[in-house]
Amino acid sequence: MKRPNVDSAEIAQFDAHADAWWDPEGPFAPLHAINPLRLEYIKQHCGTLQGKAVLDVGCGGGLLAEAMAEEGAKVTGIDLAEDSLAAAQQHASEHNHQINYQCIAAEALAEEAPAQWDIVTCLEMLEHVPNPAAIVQACGQLVKPGGKLFFSTLNRTPKAWMHAIVGAEYLLKLLPRGTHDHSAFITPAELDRWARTAELQLLDITGLHYHPLTRQYTLGDGVEVNYLCVYKKAGA
Repeated sequence: MKRPNVDSAEIAQFDAHADAWWDPEGPFAPLHAINPLRLEYIKQHCGTLQGKAVLDVGCGGGLLAEAMAEEGAKVTGIDLAEDSLAAAQQHASEHNHQINYQCIAAEALAEEAPAQWDIVTCLEMLEHVPNPAAIVQACGQLVKPGGKLFFSTLNRTPKAWMHAIVGAEYLLKLLPRGTHDHSAFITPAELDRWARTAELQLLDITGLHYHPLTRQYTLGDGVEVNYLCVYKKAGA
């Protein structure tokens, strides 16, 4: 039997704050702040989402999933944090969003339903699993030939440790302490190697930056801390 690609401590960390997923001033405030940037980046590279089949891997409380549903996408969201999924389902129901939420691993879904989605997103998730390469491989199996995949994560650099852990968790208190483990951060070269193994071609990579004085997030050059990238699956 394969060992599940999940860190129980990570699941517990997210479920402990599940009731605050939709509080823009709560522990997930940074995700609320960057969600419009993430959505615009996806639209920039995919055009309209109207009618597109989209899978959000590691959907958490559904922030991105709902944003894409509001753009007309047919969204499926998967996660292994059951309390977070319950929060996502409740919020979607209250706001009349038809989103298919499932508690299933990406690898298991890839075996059950390969090549079913036009777009696959996996944002702020890879650094929270024991085997991120397996997630990238599964995402490659889940997307249709010619489809787009979006990943975002943290680079394993001293600057990322200073900004994402010391700064965000301890000094600015933007995130709960223990949210990140620097040793689990992923370099763009590592991510690209896993992606190429999954027959994915890099189309674009950009940095995600936080300015503590303005308290604003922006996309731009420099991937030393957070980065967001888009790949295309071969074929079609």
